[in-house]
Amino acid sequence: MDSTHRSTEARPLSPDLQVVGSLEGNRSAILTPAALQFLGSLERRFRERRAALLRAREERQATFDAGAKPDFLQETRAIREAHWRVRSAPHDLQDRRVEITGPVDRKMVINALNSGARVYMADFEDSTSPTWGNLVDGQMNLIDAVRGRIRHTDGDSGKTYELNETTATLVVRPRGLHLDERHLLVDGSPMSGALFDAGLYLFHNAHALIAKNTGPYLYLPKLESHREARWWNDVLLEAQDLLGLPLGTVRVTVLIETLPAAFEMDEILFELREHIVGLNCGRWDYIFSFIKTLRGHASAVLPDRSQVGMDQPFLAAYSQLLIRTCHRRGAHAMGGMAAQIPVKGDAEADAAARQRVRNDKRREARNGHDGTWVAHPGLIAIALEEFDAVMPGQNQLHLDTEGEAITRDELLAVPSGTVTHAGLAQNLAVGVRYTAAWLSGRGCVPIDHLMEDAATAEISRAQVWQWRRHGAVIEGNGAVDEALIQRVLADEMETLRTDIGDVAWTRGRFDEAARLFERLVLARDLHPFLTLPAYELL
Repeated sequence: MDSTHRSTEARPLSPDLQVVGSLEGNRSAILTPAALQFLGSLERRFRERRAALLRAREERQATFDAGAKPDFLQETRAIREAHWRVRSAPHDLQDRRVEITGPVDRKMVINALNSGARVYMADFEDSTSPTWGNLVDGQMNLIDAVRGRIRHTDGDSGKTYELNETTATLVVRPRGLHLDERHLLVDGSPMSGALFDAGLYLFHNAHALIAKNTGPYLYLPKLESHREARWWNDVLLEAQDLLGLPLGTVRVTVLIETLPAAFEMDEILFELREHIVGLNCGRWDYIFSFIKTLRGHASAVLPDRSQVGMDQPFLAAYSQLLIRTCHRRGAHAMGGMAAQIPVKGDAEADAAARQRVRNDKRREARNGHDGTWVAHPGLIAIALEEFDAVMPGQNQLHLDTEGEAITRDELLAVPSGTVTHAGLAQNLAVGVRYTAAWLSGRGCVPIDHLMEDAATAEISRAQVWQWRRHGAVIEGNGAVDEALIQRVLADEMETLRTDIGDVAWTRGRFDEAARLFERLVLARDLHPFLTLPAYELL
């Protein structure tokens, strides 16, 4: 039965399940008693284990802060050395050479599905500000998209958007384990944002997707260990059982975007082997995680963000390890996101941006990736050209996975480069501008011809904190300290306020964003995620 048609009057909502957010418009058709009971069941079953996993993150980080470094696990060596493979991918995930990602607003959903990419990753995570409206209305947009009835009329132009006959395969990314959803209380406490996003999508769409000869597919973010992969696998088993779905109906791709997870790729694949179809190089979060994980190590200070590209040895090693691991196990190895977007009104800058994207996708295709990400429809053709040139088949799973083993030292090699005044200014300006946009309800914004989301903003935040913590030296300006940060931040904010005007400044919540960003970069300890304290201001 189509779950969106279940009556909202089926039975009264129990007092142990409380919706705090608005149910205006169509939201009551999404948050039905049956859907809420499903979410409540998942939350109660997995709440304590989630909390334990988050505590385990803190405990492991404490060992890194004390001088330890990540390494391959001795206790799981047998899994890495054994011969096994994951379940084959479904037919519409065999060719994923170009995937487009973006938030779940109505126009974006339509345009992404129509974009010509093989896959659209509808993102409730890094490119979505988790306002209640964004999340619940985003679920409605996906419900309508799955059923082919989604339409949007632009209020300014009057242009109407609707789906083409052929569309991209839909994959959904829920939030990570660390985020709560405060608008739904289960037994008086906020439920997991990850379970809220994934659970609602599966509840309303799994059967409808199967009826269309596709399936419920997820991208799982921010994993730090194979034990977290086991948690997700058990969640999928429980959800499938509750929804009457066969084992392996829900298929997932895991983003390897934390440094600890890079040492557990085999183990993550093994834990999810009945459900997983691939791993993805979540490069921006990975850079952030490199800083965060090694924050206590003065020898691990990174140069300017602009100097940390995929040609740096530690990122090249991570990418190669992911490709080899995936192909040995029969899983797809997905490349990452190039941050560049088309530049309007400047032909030279636009050509340079497109060439950087082309170079990036050429490297990924030639290295053996089975597909890649783009953030803008205008870059799909470039990515397709580069993958088509070296990948005539659906993927590159056939490529030889042999070669010298990627070592711990290669994965931990600190990139070379410099810390500059321009890099500090850019990090502060971009960090505040993105935070202001996020607080205003936008999780993905173009800034200086780059697409910024929570992952790239985290690099900016973590870098400034790291430079101050370890006294990184800027040539001609001395060490990065609190006074320098405050002076540069004040200069950047004055320039921005002059550029946009007082009204836009106030409406855009820049004062709040600047105060929050300054507090976090000057804090004694590096806060695990920008979005946690920012969520309190939404």
